[in-house]
Amino acid sequence: MTEHGSTPNGAVPQTELGEDGLGQLLAGLTAVREGDLSVRLPVAADGILGEIAGVYNDMVGHLSLVTSEVTRVADEVGAQGLLGGRIREPRSRGVWRELTSGVNTMADNLTSQVRSIAQVATAVAGGDLTRKIRVDARGEILELKETINTMVDRLSSFAAEVTRVAREVGTEGKLGGQAQVHGVSGTWKRLTENVNELAGNLTRQVRAIAEVTSAVAEGDLTRSITVDAPGEVRDLRDNINSMVESLRATTRSNEEQDWLQTTLARTTGLLQGTRSLPEIAELIMAEVPPLVGAQYGAFFLAGEDEKGTELVMTASYGSPDDPDSPPRRFRLGQSLVGQAARDRRALVVEHVPPGYATIASGVGAGDPGMLVVLPLVVEEQVLGAVEFASLHPFSPLRREFLDRFVVSAGAVLSSLVANLRTDELLGQYRKLADELSFRSKELQTGQQELQRSNAELQEKAALLAERNKDIESKNLVIEQARQELEDRAQQLSRTSMYKSEFLANMSHELRTPLNSLLILARLLAQNTEGNLTEKQVDYAEVIHSAGSDLLQLINDILDLSKVEAGKMDLRREPFHLSQLVEYLEATFGPVADERRLRFTVTLADDLPESLNSDEARIRQILRNLLSNALKFTEEGGVSLTVEHAPSTETPPTLAAAGQVLAFRVTDTGIGIPVEQLQHVFEAFQQGDGTAARRYGGTGLGLSISREVAGLLGGAIEARSVAGRGSTFTFYLPVPRPAELAAAGAASTARARTVPVSSPVVRTDGGGSPDGPAGRTVLVVDDDARNVFALTAALEGRGLHVLTADGGRAGLDVLAAHGEVALVLMDVMMAGMDGYSAIKAIRRMPDRAGLPVIVVTAKAMPGDRAQALAAGADDYVSKPVDEEELIGKIRDWLTG
Repeated sequence: MTEHGSTPNGAVPQTELGEDGLGQLLAGLTAVREGDLSVRLPVAADGILGEIAGVYNDMVGHLSLVTSEVTRVADEVGAQGLLGGRIREPRSRGVWRELTSGVNTMADNLTSQVRSIAQVATAVAGGDLTRKIRVDARGEILELKETINTMVDRLSSFAAEVTRVAREVGTEGKLGGQAQVHGVSGTWKRLTENVNELAGNLTRQVRAIAEVTSAVAEGDLTRSITVDAPGEVRDLRDNINSMVESLRATTRSNEEQDWLQTTLARTTGLLQGTRSLPEIAELIMAEVPPLVGAQYGAFFLAGEDEKGTELVMTASYGSPDDPDSPPRRFRLGQSLVGQAARDRRALVVEHVPPGYATIASGVGAGDPGMLVVLPLVVEEQVLGAVEFASLHPFSPLRREFLDRFVVSAGAVLSSLVANLRTDELLGQYRKLADELSFRSKELQTGQQELQRSNAELQEKAALLAERNKDIESKNLVIEQARQELEDRAQQLSRTSMYKSEFLANMSHELRTPLNSLLILARLLAQNTEGNLTEKQVDYAEVIHSAGSDLLQLINDILDLSKVEAGKMDLRREPFHLSQLVEYLEATFGPVADERRLRFTVTLADDLPESLNSDEARIRQILRNLLSNALKFTEEGGVSLTVEHAPSTETPPTLAAAGQVLAFRVTDTGIGIPVEQLQHVFEAFQQGDGTAARRYGGTGLGLSISREVAGLLGGAIEARSVAGRGSTFTFYLPVPRPAELAAAGAASTARARTVPVSSPVVRTDGGGSPDGPAGRTVLVVDDDARNVFALTAALEGRGLHVLTADGGRAGLDVLAAHGEVALVLMDVMMAGMDGYSAIKAIRRMPDRAGLPVIVVTAKAMPGDRAQALAAGADDYVSKPVDEEELIGKIRDWLTG
């Protein structure tokens, strides 16, 4: 038997080894076999049994220590996840050393493998997809390693593809990009598909808008945007489609009226040159049917006989009748020709029955689809009739031409008949005069005959006087027709004015949503709260850039309408030539560097320091010229040279202008063919206007520049060689030194009385410049998008914002909130507009000096003056430049 106990020093309990030592040894070994390592043998025995007990106890103690270490390592590594654990038993030998080494090897391998997997997983979680599991592994760990490495590869491929598509579509503007990620499934496949769908939708929407706006810029008004789009893109699509439809209708109406007036004037002029009735009949049949698309025509001339008025076919067009057969004749009321003449009104047969009439050609014949008979009537007198037939219905424009043509033709025909009758009477008069001379010799024998002849002569003279009066009446009809043509020309002029006004209103409708788009995009791009990713900031900057490009297109179209309507104002003020040069270098220097082109500005030594002109318009001209030069130049450089123009080079129109400066923009680009050199100055014209062109643009820049140069008293000329570059020269007259000095003194004596306000608290930090923080501003606008955008921009600068959706509501807010320190007022609002609201504010107690800044998108000449006349203090046009607006608010609030 064995007893368990503890030694005084806390050793493992031992069993006393009695006489039956082998039995005790057997019991100890049995305990070890059962996994009990707590049994010890007594070592007091002598001889072999004592040695066996010692070896047994050492073995069990060592085995217990190894077991404890293995259990500890397994618990730390396998259960607690504490990697790096090892068995610390240096005395192990033989199989125990192998066991210790095997467990340590397993722990080391597991530690390195798990740590490598953890490092890669941590890198992936942190967005680093360059790390992979490199540690050796076998079995399921190898499968896990390969699975994770495959996942990293696919994530890396996915991220690279999505980043590429986002950069191409969102940043570089290369539409049509699609992410190509192979082998992904589940969430990654759906995310790839979502990114591709986003890029595809954006591509389709932007390309559809670009195609239609490019087509409109090139004069093609047949296109419209049909792509599906939500939100503000849909509003932009609908606005552009409405603009194109209005332009299409206006252009079609103008073209039709121009064709009508031009064709009517031409044919009437041809008729006025005829001197016989057959000639006028043949001329009408030769000219009119092709103009109205008729395949058959007949001209009937009215004549008188003993039975009354008869209409005789005098000329025809495309008639199947035998030319040698007798001409057709109709009495008043007989057939449709006679009926139209009797009723003195046109007859129209829209559905001609089969077999009624025949239109024949050399290869066949057919029934007409429409028949028109029109009488030629002047002052209720029937002079003739015309009949036209066509295989297809006459368009309303052709019908209107026929209705107006018969009026002019009737007047010409009446005048010709009167002239022929006058010639006949004059012939009779001469014959009678000769006869009277002959009869005078027989005066004595023919006194009675002479009296009868004199009576007849007086009757003929009276008839001649009556005919002359009739001729004067016919001439009056012709004069009325001429006056009508002049009225039509004035109508075309008014139409042009209406078009300009339409473009101004349309610019307002486009600027209004664009205002909120640009402001919100800029706020997102600034990322003041830091909650947007770098890609989202890039997307916001791309949206802002695209909106800015659209704004430039709107401004170009509006400038063109101002020039056409003669309403572009000029503000001549002295300015330093150096500041103009600095502006151009700062604007185009970075562009040239980005395109790896040389950009130089050279000033002659004898130039004046200051110029007295409209600096903004001069900047606009040079900006357009330099933008074109950089756009059409791929290698080499662009230069701007400013010098006095030699007298031999000055355009003839500026010969009397005295000194003339020449601003020369020279490039080494693609050049312009000679046959296209003059066309590039026409609106919507480009050097390459095909669908496959390499360079974009609307074709308005040079047209506007030439017109603005003319308003400044100057001119623009171009020289170019295809493939070798171009030189555009802007000639600007320079006033005499005395005139410049006077203008400078006047300018110095005059941006400005600013109302004095109480001091304001300025804020620092947070990325915002010092501003009038804490003050209250009222925004009055009936467009919720603009209100939202302006509120976000102003509150971001520390201002407190109140809003009102109309002029009347704005007055109520002012009455209730005395803390309002400034008002931003929209002009075009339903109900009470901005002008009326400003006038009402000036009549409110203690509000006469309240600063009011007008915010409008119409931006037509005279708008600023009208706003100031209504009582406004300042003026800002949409889309609002945030820095400009904050600067104006700061000026008016800080004084």
